[in-house]
Amino acid sequence: MDVSLTLIVIMAVLFACGVYAMLERSLTRVLIGFLLLGNATNLLLLIVMGVPGNAPFYDAEGSVSDPLPQALTLTAIVITFAVSAFLLALIYRSWQLGQADTVEDDEADIALRARTDADEDVMDDEGDTEDDEATTDFVGVQTAPITVLHMRDHSSIQDDAPTDLPSRPYTGTDSDARPESDSRDEGEDRT
Repeated sequence: MDVSLTLIVIMAVLFACGVYAMLERSLTRVLIGFLLLGNATNLLLLIVMGVPGNAPFYDAEGSVSDPLPQALTLTAIVITFAVSAFLLALIYRSWQLGQADTVEDDEADIALRARTDADEDVMDDEGDTEDDEATTDFVGVQTAPITVLHMRDHSSIQDDAPTDLPSRPYTGTDSDARPESDSRDEGEDRT
């Protein structure tokens, strides 16, 4: 496999510049960094592809190209395009609302930065519990929290869905094996 050193250097520079640009506060620079990362990924997949050969579906003798990197490259192009379109929409909306595309600190960010090591230790201690058993609101409750209603429970429910009939005939003693045709109210005449 003969890979050009130039491609590897360009890919590494694109990855480095893309990561550096994505660490900025400006959404436009984040977009540029993401585009650089997408192109670096495409170059990486081109390098992984190896020496070009015949098409994989063509039954010819000789070396055949690996179709997996080609499919991954197409997928990477589509994902890069979709996320870029989403970032452009975010940048446009941010510019409409605030006349800037810079992400500002909010109260949660400032409070997180102001925490000390003592606060971190207190938060770590709060996470430890003595009992490892899972707690639930339904411990010892005999009824399930979800009730399934059927058409026999309320007259306003129309239950027209097909149901499976039991395989054994109805004998009158087993209430679970009752066929759907006999599920009428007790006061109706069965003929």
